[in-house]
Amino acid sequence: MSTSDAVAGPDGGLRCPWGLSTEDYVAYHDDEWGRPVHGDDALYERLCLEAFQSGLSWITILRRREGFRTAFADFKIASVAEFTDADSERLLADPGIIRNRAKIDATLANARVLADWSEGELDSLIWSFAPDAASREAPRKLSDVPAITDESTALSKALKKRGIRFVGPTTAYALMQACGLVNDHLADCVAREAAG
Repeated sequence: MSTSDAVAGPDGGLRCPWGLSTEDYVAYHDDEWGRPVHGDDALYERLCLEAFQSGLSWITILRRREGFRTAFADFKIASVAEFTDADSERLLADPGIIRNRAKIDATLANARVLADWSEGELDSLIWSFAPDAASREAPRKLSDVPAITDESTALSKALKKRGIRFVGPTTAYALMQACGLVNDHLADCVAREAAG
């Protein structure tokens, strides 16, 4: 019986199994997922993309990320906050993104809320929910990785209380994983150390 779910890639290095399923995932897994992300606009982008991913496979979002960036003004909060009803209709007709009215509406509404926050406020709020890395044992199996945690539930509640929509505990935890608040690369994964 294996003590780890890590799988050898073409280069022989062990990786989280999901990180080898497509070429897109290899690059995302190795170079981006789990690495610390800071900056209000960068975190707003990840928050939006995680919301769009809800109910879908992440690869669906990853392959449309450039389309999302084009459609949503590179996720510049100040720019998206100025979007009009005409922009909303344009987005609903854009084949380069996921055309879901509730998710588009939430993305625009969240930008309007965040536009009133101080610079760095979103970054500070999100990162205030990062657990102490020393208190978390490195996962060895995919079953060791939770879908939600106390911290993600608290982050979700804090964001909702401040008017942010479409961010439940599972979406909040996916954000925490993607942006490096937690390191859920498997213990034997070659990307774990780089993610910190």
